Amino acid sequence: MKNYTHSNLRNVALVGHASSGKTMLSECMLACCGNINRLGSVTEGTTVSDYHKAEQERQFSIHTSLLHAEWLENRFNIIDTPGYLDFITESRAALKVSDMAVIVAHATHGIEIGTSKVWDYAEEFGLSKVVVINGMDAENAQHEPILEELANTFGKRFFPINIPVNPGPGFNEALDVIRKSKLTYKTDGSGEYDESPATGDEANRLDELHTQLIEFVAESDDSLLEKFFDEGITEEELRGGLHKAFESQNFIPVFFTSAETNVGVSRLMDFISKYSSSPDDHPESTATDSEDNEITVSLDDEDPVAFVFKTINEQHLGELSFVKVLAGTLKSGEEILNASTGEPQRLGQMFILNGKNRDKVEQLNAGEIGALVKLKNTHTGNTLTSTKRKVKVAPMEYPNPNIHEALRPHNKGDEEKVAVGLAALHEEDPSFQYHVDPELHQTVVSGQGELHLQVAMERLKERFKVEIDLSAPKIPFRETIRGNGEAKYRHKKQSGGAGQFAEVWMRIQPSQRDNGIDFHESLVGQNVDRVFVPSVEKGVNSACTDGILAGYRVVDVDIDFYDGKMHPVDSKDVAFQIAGKQAFREAFQSAKPCILEPITQIEVSVPEEFMGAVMGDLSSRRGKILGMDAEGAFQVVRAEVPQMELYHYSTNLRSLTGGRGLHSEEFSHYEYMPRELEQKVIAQTEANGAE
Repeated sequence: MKNYTHSNLRNVALVGHASSGKTMLSECMLACCGNINRLGSVTEGTTVSDYHKAEQERQFSIHTSLLHAEWLENRFNIIDTPGYLDFITESRAALKVSDMAVIVAHATHGIEIGTSKVWDYAEEFGLSKVVVINGMDAENAQHEPILEELANTFGKRFFPINIPVNPGPGFNEALDVIRKSKLTYKTDGSGEYDESPATGDEANRLDELHTQLIEFVAESDDSLLEKFFDEGITEEELRGGLHKAFESQNFIPVFFTSAETNVGVSRLMDFISKYSSSPDDHPESTATDSEDNEITVSLDDEDPVAFVFKTINEQHLGELSFVKVLAGTLKSGEEILNASTGEPQRLGQMFILNGKNRDKVEQLNAGEIGALVKLKNTHTGNTLTSTKRKVKVAPMEYPNPNIHEALRPHNKGDEEKVAVGLAALHEEDPSFQYHVDPELHQTVVSGQGELHLQVAMERLKERFKVEIDLSAPKIPFRETIRGNGEAKYRHKKQSGGAGQFAEVWMRIQPSQRDNGIDFHESLVGQNVDRVFVPSVEKGVNSACTDGILAGYRVVDVDIDFYDGKMHPVDSKDVAFQIAGKQAFREAFQSAKPCILEPITQIEVSVPEEFMGAVMGDLSSRRGKILGMDAEGAFQVVRAEVPQMELYHYSTNLRSLTGGRGLHSEEFSHYEYMPRELEQKVIAQTEANGAE
């Protein structure tokens, strides 16, 4: 396998909203390079990228796929990402290790919420961007409205590199601004085209656009503009200027394509190969050393550093670690260190991939992207280094999950297998989360959407051979008081032997929210020996843990143990525990007891036309609107909503907005629950206890 220098690598992430055509675009790129003889089909499950069973059944991407191809003496490392919003974190990880973003949108759908999200990610990572408007062969496809939409949404920096001549069914002609010619593409999937001079209005249009392009370029190189008007510029001079302008994002190139017929894709690859970003344009990465000092990792460093941006378990092969080499060279057979875990291990086989097809390599050089096989205890977000250089790259930050389910094994005895399986799924995909709630006695699994959880559970069943049941998670309500209360409780027991005696006098009152339980004593005199104070406190804590109204933990109560009585013989620890617990329970019932419910703060991003429906829906869920802001073509609604009203909200939102809405969740605070709902919770607890 040929070794490539930094400058001859193109690490490209294909990102965008669902159904924009990213997978077919990657298929076209492989066809142009001769890696495949004919285009596969997403609907038929025959593309190189979508090779997993779940993807072929559902007819869309679920997992990130690595692809590679050679074009104009450059190696393309292509990362094809899912567009479905449940898997948006896959795009985030891909962009973290790429040198440029190819943002794909569909001509008939325009800028969607997924487009906006990946744009923000690309901006966050400081990546240069190419926009591809796919589907120009669709009915009613037009290029001018979408150029306007891009400008209105992201700023007036967009420039068309090609102009569709015959958009709609049969689309095969485009004006090429760089070449100043008309290209007529074959529609056999090869990506080949015939070139001819433009005439008439088309020629005038090309002259106008070519001059505008030079002006964009001149913003990065003033000398070029003067030379252009005096004597013209060479293609090599244009190349250098275009690269500078692209890297600075003074202009953002836009390509119009049809990935179904491979029209326009070869010129996109020409542009990426000649003018776009290589690892040389991003030669340094930030990491921390063993003492957590920030340091710089450079492509030219001798010691290898690699970042694991995805792990996946492949049938018959085991775990694959997708890596970006940030410095040095990884060589098969060499010992390396997992700096994230501190474990040394030996590198085995290495591959560059085309979906499930693997090309074995003996090394991966700085700037390259590839896959490592069967590394022990190596997970997504880990850093691999030489044993001499212990540095760590910051792992990915993932958004909070927005859907939750309670999980339990269907069969008793499968608890351990389920626990191992959940841990493995999280290590492969950190955006999938789980936790065991000791308070509510349940295991809760969480993800980025209903489909995300569904796919995770399918993998759990298939890989670990377990059956599971999912249900709505219990809500972690809290119990507290609104008023003051007081009680005197005597515990007395005579059973033939040593007796038990304790009397506890107690006052309680509300304390500030989130203060927990504040227990103290104000005993005066010798009615109660201070040695029994911890016993009373233990009894109170037991009552608070068990709950009084509905079995939920008691919070935010100030408790004063101010007096009582004891017996010189029969008073002992257990007696004061019982008396303390019962005194607290009686005082609590007299102090206007109530239930607190958890409140979640959410942000909902939707196109403006769905604002009314979304806000009405939030109001029906007892939501409190906090504010609204415009972000490009979308409106962002901020609201506080009771957690119990948000079960499967993400699914409902997507139904409400035709899949164009997205939301995030974060715990905010606890609030008093309405009385009528409070009674339902108490009644449900009583009913469950009676069963």
